[in-house]
Amino acid sequence: MKLSWLAAIAALGVAKTVEAIGPVTAVGNKFFTPDGKQFFVKGIAYQLTEGDPLVDTEQCKRDVALMKTLGTNAIRVYHVDPSKNHDGCMKALNDAGITALIDLDTFDTYILPATPAWTQTMHDRYAEVMDAFIKYDNVLGFFVGNEIISTEAHSNAAPFIKAAVRDMKAHRSAKKYREVPIGYSAADIAELRPMLQDYLTCGGNSSENVDFFALNSYEWCDPSTYETSGYVNLQKQAKDFPVPIFFSETGCNVPGPRLFDDQLAIFGPQMINDWSGAIVYEWIQEANHYGLITYGTPTKVEDAIGGFLRSGTPTPVLPDFENLKEKWEQVGQPTGVVKGKYDVKHVSTRPCPEPTEGGWLVRGNVKLPSVGESFTGTFESMASVTAAPTSATSGEEGGTGTAANPARETQNPAAPTKVVFRGMVAGLVGVMLFFTVWF
Repeated sequence: MKLSWLAAIAALGVAKTVEAIGPVTAVGNKFFTPDGKQFFVKGIAYQLTEGDPLVDTEQCKRDVALMKTLGTNAIRVYHVDPSKNHDGCMKALNDAGITALIDLDTFDTYILPATPAWTQTMHDRYAEVMDAFIKYDNVLGFFVGNEIISTEAHSNAAPFIKAAVRDMKAHRSAKKYREVPIGYSAADIAELRPMLQDYLTCGGNSSENVDFFALNSYEWCDPSTYETSGYVNLQKQAKDFPVPIFFSETGCNVPGPRLFDDQLAIFGPQMINDWSGAIVYEWIQEANHYGLITYGTPTKVEDAIGGFLRSGTPTPVLPDFENLKEKWEQVGQPTGVVKGKYDVKHVSTRPCPEPTEGGWLVRGNVKLPSVGESFTGTFESMASVTAAPTSATSGEEGGTGTAANPARETQNPAAPTKVVFRGMVAGLVGVMLFFTVWF
């Protein structure tokens, strides 16, 4: 008989203590823990409010206790305040064996796709977030952007994303920080995503390339399969990718309830050799109905935001919570490959993409903008450097298809309904969207 969620939490008091994972590094297309074991992400998107969710230690402890029963080992946080103290929450996560992926951008510093620029203010704000979180050993990685590119015209923002990666890596080196992986979270747009993932890892200069690539994908809507969902196409484009690739958001809720059968594919034999796991969207229940938990029913309107409480004792949303728990228990903890026996030579560094009709606009390996530059309409091209596969790693130098039409990847109609705290899907009118949703 399966333990109820209350019994599971109670059992934590006598269960074996979960050990802190420690600093995770990216080598080739794998993540590794300090003891050389391959690390696979089993994550939850965790934001709660428009503010910083990692400043309320007591709330973190309540949430983390329930996350542990799921088998969670990572969270993703979209907005943080670098001026606040995060010691309590980060310790609670670390004690539970949970890592954190932190977005460096904020509502007023993300890269706008229609008018891309990389300003000194943006640079400094990104650096402040890195400075605030780099001290925590359980920080798994930093995102420099989320779904900035979602249309053909937006692909001209790609060099600015890469410029942010370059300068945050330079900041990381100048400060002599440990090499926390830096990457990007992409929208699953068939006409753009394959070129974008190749572009962010091409050119042969590891100081400019992402250390990991992540994908927000909602194409697997239960009931579905590896073939009919379109995951088979995602896998083809991820085969021997030069850096770790994983799902930074997933969990389609149409028609519902969510069965999370996609987790069996992600952690199964079809994808496990190339993918590094998944982050399920999202922890808290909101109007979009993607939540895994609720905090109860507000007694007064002023007690909640958007009609939902943002703190309290977490209560699982059923059957979704139990369905995810069951699937993660079923896949267990994949062993993967031991770092000492991993050969990075099999990964493939792809050439920088050329423009495509109705899709990608950036021509090859263009010169990246400097701090203070904005898009002027053209980019200066430059030759790519011939690089060994290890040049795309950190720490060691050396679609979106529907079940009805799996061959064509296209934005799942369920996905737009879940945009709440991401607030900057495609980077467009993020602040306006935020106020529309929250007020």
